[in-house]
Amino acid sequence: MAISRRRRGDISNSNFLDRLFNPSDAPGSSQQSRSQRDQYGIAGGNPGGDPGTPGGDGDGANPTSDPAEALKVIWGTTINISDSMAMFKDFILNFTLAHKTDGDMTDDLAVNDGVPFYPQYLREVGTRKQSQYSINLGCSNLRAYEPAKKLFNQLIRYPQEIIPLIDHMLTEIYLDMFEDAVLPDGVMMKVRPFNLERSVNLRELNPSDIDQLVTVKGLLLRASPIIPDMRLAFFRCYVCEHTVTVENDRGKINEPTTCPRDGCNKKNSMQFIHNRSAFSDRQVCRLQETPDETPDGQTPHTVSMCMYDDMVDAAKPGDRVEITGIFRGVPVRVNPRRRTIKSLYKTYVDIVHIKTTDKKRIAIDRTSIVGDNEAVSRFNEGDRIVEQDPDEEDKIRQLSARRDLYDLMARSIAPSIFGMEDVKKGVLLQLFGGANKFSKDKPGSPRIRGDINILLVGDPGVAKSQLLQYVHKIAPRGVYTSGKGSSAVGLTAYVTRDPESRQLVLESGALVLSDGGICCIDEFDKMSDYTRSVLHEVMEQQTISVAKAGIITTLNARTSILACANPINSKFDPRLAVVHNVNLPPPLMSRFDLLYLILDKPDERDDRRLAQHIVSLYLEDVVGPASDRDFVPLEMFSKYIHYAKTRIQPVISTDAGDALIKFYVQMRKMGKDGGSRTVTFTTRQLESMIRLAEAHARMRLSESVDVIDVEEANRLVLSALQTSAVDPRTGLIDMDLVNTGISAQSRTLHGDKRAALRDMIASWERPALKWIEAYRAFSAQSSEPISEAEFDQMLEELCDAGAIHTTGHSNVDKMIRKLA
Repeated sequence: MAISRRRRGDISNSNFLDRLFNPSDAPGSSQQSRSQRDQYGIAGGNPGGDPGTPGGDGDGANPTSDPAEALKVIWGTTINISDSMAMFKDFILNFTLAHKTDGDMTDDLAVNDGVPFYPQYLREVGTRKQSQYSINLGCSNLRAYEPAKKLFNQLIRYPQEIIPLIDHMLTEIYLDMFEDAVLPDGVMMKVRPFNLERSVNLRELNPSDIDQLVTVKGLLLRASPIIPDMRLAFFRCYVCEHTVTVENDRGKINEPTTCPRDGCNKKNSMQFIHNRSAFSDRQVCRLQETPDETPDGQTPHTVSMCMYDDMVDAAKPGDRVEITGIFRGVPVRVNPRRRTIKSLYKTYVDIVHIKTTDKKRIAIDRTSIVGDNEAVSRFNEGDRIVEQDPDEEDKIRQLSARRDLYDLMARSIAPSIFGMEDVKKGVLLQLFGGANKFSKDKPGSPRIRGDINILLVGDPGVAKSQLLQYVHKIAPRGVYTSGKGSSAVGLTAYVTRDPESRQLVLESGALVLSDGGICCIDEFDKMSDYTRSVLHEVMEQQTISVAKAGIITTLNARTSILACANPINSKFDPRLAVVHNVNLPPPLMSRFDLLYLILDKPDERDDRRLAQHIVSLYLEDVVGPASDRDFVPLEMFSKYIHYAKTRIQPVISTDAGDALIKFYVQMRKMGKDGGSRTVTFTTRQLESMIRLAEAHARMRLSESVDVIDVEEANRLVLSALQTSAVDPRTGLIDMDLVNTGISAQSRTLHGDKRAALRDMIASWERPALKWIEAYRAFSAQSSEPISEAEFDQMLEELCDAGAIHTTGHSNVDKMIRKLA
């Protein structure tokens, strides 16, 4: 049976296979492979053959120099190639779930414990619509299968020799099992091992791990464009037109210096033919330690990674991933024109498997971020949260049937924080989110966002930041940042040079990395005005427009924003409106769906319960006031929300639509009662209600938005407006306060004062009067105190209207002249 041997880009060891299956083609080439292995820093054994030198699993023998004998073992070790392939074949054909005592399965396949697992897995490969011929090899399965434990150790220590072997054996097994199966030309089945015994921290990688299989976790920071990686070079002699193909061996192409054809042997006659060469896809990424794994007082470590072929674009910047790959070390040349290399090596990871998400985090809602223009489908091999098994789905459905589901889920958010029931319910609906809408029938119509934005304003010490930290830990692709520590480019994108290509590229900021998740911003009021200005587009259009260094593009920032801010003087002044208590521009505040005011008001009953709750957190034997209440476990909480976001797309029913319209009309009518023209409700609040109602329906796992969802959305919006948009003068809701910073009552009063000032100036007998005299005269006749700033503003408005003319700069020498 002829097997096409395509180079594994993530292994780069095809010459090893050539020597194995075509030994007559490359006699003596084993020594060359060993020298290259030594160049990459592997201590796999002593080439000289000293007895007792450790070199592998069961090493210690002197490798023979006979080429035929050398090809039976991995050079420098006593690992028998035939035994390794036989162990793998036995494992693939005979492993059942009954052998497995611990570890996690990777796929949602309905298999019996006594039936061989991987033959059914291979059968699934033939029915896939994608052109991906690979299987996930759970190393925990290798450990659980007694005859294959030795193969597991070999795979960890010598992955670039073992993986090509089991690739070849898997291809043979696949073609033998399914005689009618046809693989595309040049394609081999690939094994993607993962789920090793332990995961290594990025800062724990050391030279002893080079060329071994490792697993690391982190946050994906950057992904380069697809780079063509030559795997087969085609050369032709311009004298005799003889052709030669040279494969890539560990990143090198050995260009022939002379024509190998007998009778020609012309030097420097071989020309490289580009369109006859073969290339594979390669992508360079950057992985960074997650904040929860970074030691105190230290900066996060990073490592470069390379993805190949079907794993390109498997993960995107901002994803939390678990990487399994080969840790490489590459020498760095002092000068490209010289053969001298530095003693320091450059390290990176060749990825063989990538797994996204975290069990304690809500998985990414791909329905909200994948549109018609999505380039590739997301890579979810080994992702256990994406697909729930039937038992988990039954548990989720049972939980959704509870009558106290809403209160139970709200209590499960930050259980250590006492009270704040409405705030937690608002954050809960933010985690579920509304339905994103695309108007395909109407070309050019905008995308309607379903993400909910929430702002928390309150006194210091009311657990605003703790709530943000909790949401950040469970939110998908969540990024936590602080106001003073953030710049405009840090939130959006900045231009830098790619270390590989040296070209100008865009680096994603916090908002772009949060695409599809929640961006938590603490100390929101401490941001500079320039930094806050970039949020206007993000919060409404959910995009970021960039025009820097010749790069003009629009980045997606489809994220929910959860922010918190403190009052200007650290204590909320009830005599002033919220917009005057917080250092935030009104246009930005109006973009938040819910604006909660959290105050620290003295109350003996609440203070006693709060103190008991806080003390119970420190004393294990003390029972707190809320300890008798049940909570949803964090892992189940995350699975429930992800299930609702991916499976439930609620549609507004007719009754719910009528209820929304009725409530909107009633709220608008309230502003006209009493003869006032106050705006009590706008279309932004109506859209917020729709998003909250959809999120509440998702929480109930309902396919339709009902009246009960609209009523709860109305209650949340009203409770937020009654604390954040109430005019202290009238005690009524006035949206002008949030939208413009000036209430309708203040605007009317200001207009009356301006008219009175105009009448006073018109009654002057003199054509001009000093500023100070006019100010004193107007203050004397006014029933309310007039500030100098307000007086100057009224004078400017009268100047714009053409009623007066002012001369002078300071208030001391300024003159006011009336115009006829």
